[in-house]
Amino acid sequence: MGSVPGSVQARGRRHPRCPIPLPDLPLLVPSCRAKEIKTKLGTLLQKPDSAIDFIIPYPEKPEKPPKAQKPSPEEALQWRDSLEKLLQNPYGLASFRSFLRSEFSEENAEFWVACEDYKKTKSPVKMAEKAKKIYEEFIQTEAPKEVNIDHFTKAVTTKNLVEPSPSSFDMAQKRIFALMEKDSLPRFVRSEFYQELIK
Repeated sequence: MGSVPGSVQARGRRHPRCPIPLPDLPLLVPSCRAKEIKTKLGTLLQKPDSAIDFIIPYPEKPEKPPKAQKPSPEEALQWRDSLEKLLQNPYGLASFRSFLRSEFSEENAEFWVACEDYKKTKSPVKMAEKAKKIYEEFIQTEAPKEVNIDHFTKAVTTKNLVEPSPSSFDMAQKRIFALMEKDSLPRFVRSEFYQELIK
């Protein structure tokens, strides 16, 4: 019997991904495809540090205070009146950042830390790289961790980055420092964690 064009027998080839004759293909291709997808997902799930990270973002683990010496009650009491002393103390900084994270405003402390690191940079090339990163992460509109600064401060900071210098972010950093000092610090010193420190 001659084969009819377009019939199952005329197309008796094997599918490139599913090595089964085409007559059974309408029922088996979905099965093969499902097995292929399952295999790929299985591979990804066995490697949580690779591609799966881009599919299922893991929440960041809360930052623990560094293994610095725990401050004495007298030292911790000084933080109540000096945000600068709090930020300069490794234990205090980590504790403050953890507190800000609970208020969904950790970007303020992160920006301050990034600016401090930036000002210590000596290499012009590295300074330019860090300036770009800080701008894209904290300053530009709709940045991932955009800090709350006024339009004028943002404009001045953006202009400063045409030729990056150690003082490029000074105005913005001062604005954020003042914001933390006025709003976040008073709430931090009233927190249960801080009250335990000063006992």
